[in-house]
Amino acid sequence: VNWTGLLLNVLPWVLFIGLWLAFFYQMQAGQKGIFSFGRSRAKLVADRPNVTFKDVAGADEAKQELQEIIEFLKEPEKFRRLGGRVPKGVLLVGPPGTGKTYIAKAVAGEAGVPFFSMSGSDFVEMFVGVGASRVRDLFRQAKAHAPCIIFIDEIDAVGRHRGAGIGGGHDEREQTLNQLLVEMDGFESSEGIIILAATNRPDILDPALLRPGRFDRQVVMDLPDVKGREGILRVHTRNIPLSRNVKLDVIAKSTPGLSGADLENLVNEAVLLASRKGRKRVRMEDFEEAKDKVMMGMARKVAISEDEKRLIAYHETGHALVAKLMPGGDPVHKVTIIPRGRALGVTHFLPMDERHTYSKSYCMAKLVYALGGRVAEKLVFGEVSTGAGGDYEQATELARRMVCEWGMSDRLGPVVYGQREEEIFLGREITRKKDYSERTAEVIDQEIKALIDEAERTAERLLKENEDKLHAVAQALLEHEVLNGEQIDRILRGEPLPKPKTTQGSKSKKSREQKPPVPIAASEGGS
Repeated sequence: VNWTGLLLNVLPWVLFIGLWLAFFYQMQAGQKGIFSFGRSRAKLVADRPNVTFKDVAGADEAKQELQEIIEFLKEPEKFRRLGGRVPKGVLLVGPPGTGKTYIAKAVAGEAGVPFFSMSGSDFVEMFVGVGASRVRDLFRQAKAHAPCIIFIDEIDAVGRHRGAGIGGGHDEREQTLNQLLVEMDGFESSEGIIILAATNRPDILDPALLRPGRFDRQVVMDLPDVKGREGILRVHTRNIPLSRNVKLDVIAKSTPGLSGADLENLVNEAVLLASRKGRKRVRMEDFEEAKDKVMMGMARKVAISEDEKRLIAYHETGHALVAKLMPGGDPVHKVTIIPRGRALGVTHFLPMDERHTYSKSYCMAKLVYALGGRVAEKLVFGEVSTGAGGDYEQATELARRMVCEWGMSDRLGPVVYGQREEEIFLGREITRKKDYSERTAEVIDQEIKALIDEAERTAERLLKENEDKLHAVAQALLEHEVLNGEQIDRILRGEPLPKPKTTQGSKSKKSREQKPPVPIAASEGGS
């Protein structure tokens, strides 16, 4: 027997079969193989996260809704006795930073059932059919562990409106979405599986995904109110040594519009400031400085000439003084001519109450505020600068919404003109839909211009009648560089302010005189 020849004939077949078997087992091996792209990347949370509902504040309604879901999973017969069925899906909706993913972690900590976590972007890959395969594999694993919860973060990555894009055709994402729709409510039962998903863009989700039977409930997680903000601050400061003068309720009242993520960042910034100063406890002034940094931007050291500094001071004083004299708007919280963020000066307004609707008088007051800086420049210097470019943009946008969306034009009445411009890949209009005539467009432009002209005339009248107060506040701002609302009130009453301590301006005066002035860009200046 010619063993050498036999070996040479058989060996290639043995190698081929061995290689084929190796590839086959690699495909079945799970996540780590080169052929595992068809398997789901969902992570089964084996250990309970250390986050529970006690760690979630400012979302009481959402916690109540999700607590019911957990009870459904723990005691389903309690609800089936009355003929009810367990909800199949819950969609968490809200702006970024409101704690949608965080509360999902709390559900995993509270549920006591298997919890699968996955991102919407994990479904779609470059290979055709991978997304649908991963959806099938995800639900196969979930059925094996039922009852369980599947959490899909940023579901808008896979659940967008079908037919999107210029071609509007059948793409990989649509296959994935179709398979998800079938798995959630198709012929095959998914009993005991609850889908929990989060998105900040519910408007772009496919209607078939949002219908009852798939997502039975939509839980809105909005920006927290003052009580919610205080609760969030208490959660994030419970392990932080605080000074006795720290009042979290005061901080909560002075931070309207901040999300839970913003408040967490504020607390962290205060801790960093206290640590930088070598303190053992965080003080109230650390929180105040951190709040200014979060809400107004980081203070920058910019070489500014004395002439430009004076221009910025009068510009910001124009905003602040008009706000003090104009009834119906938000009170002034702080004015500064220290550069912060991208602005060379900032006037910060702080609403006293939580606002959910705006009256026409309130909107007009905001228009007057926005144009106060421009009017002050014209009165004092005889011309305007580029520093008010951002103010014009804000004023024009507000006036346009007043006319086209909110029906605040007496001439045009309560009619909505035009539709919001949608992105081309969201399955909406490629261009902005114009559903009115050219003549109506001219009237719209005239009404917008009329509102802005009226606001400018009001600001001009207020500042001319109080020109002495304009100069007094501007001089105090040049001297102190930062004024709060109470200090401005004292100046308007004619009361003197105490002499300021050493300021940033006095420290950098020499550098300002030695370096050339920095021009005020159109995107900078007052706000």
